[in-house]
Amino acid sequence: MFLIYRIDMNFDETDEKILRNLMMDARLSARQLALRIGISTVTVLSRIKKLEKEKIIKGYTTLIDHEKLGYTLTAIIEIIGKKDKIIDIELELSKMENVCGVYDITGDTDTLVIAKFKSRKELSDFVKGLATIQNIENTNTHVVLNTAKEDFRLT
Repeated sequence: MFLIYRIDMNFDETDEKILRNLMMDARLSARQLALRIGISTVTVLSRIKKLEKEKIIKGYTTLIDHEKLGYTLTAIIEIIGKKDKIIDIELELSKMENVCGVYDITGDTDTLVIAKFKSRKELSDFVKGLATIQNIENTNTHVVLNTAKEDFRLT
């Protein structure tokens, strides 16, 4: 069970049930959702439309096994940038193909990047390319040895 903060809209238990079900299987039809939750299909459709409009639902995706697609390396990269340029750096990093996550964090590091690669050379080229991004002062790269869990769905 997870908590969803009810802000900026009339968000209730029905919305939470819809989200919980969609997070576990985004392929569920409105009819299937309605049957599971015990409400009408029209209600499910209008609730989903409202959740999309409020940007609570940003899109629909598939969980994949990156390693089976050849992305055998995951890197966690700490970045220190010039303080007044961190947002610009993060926006540029967010556009990069191998990047899965860009986080503005507290602590000694400004930004944390999670990225996936098919080879050591690809990772090496990526890290060397970071040095060419204006206003990045330093990076520290960690290579993930094993992944115990990688699932951003809240359940």
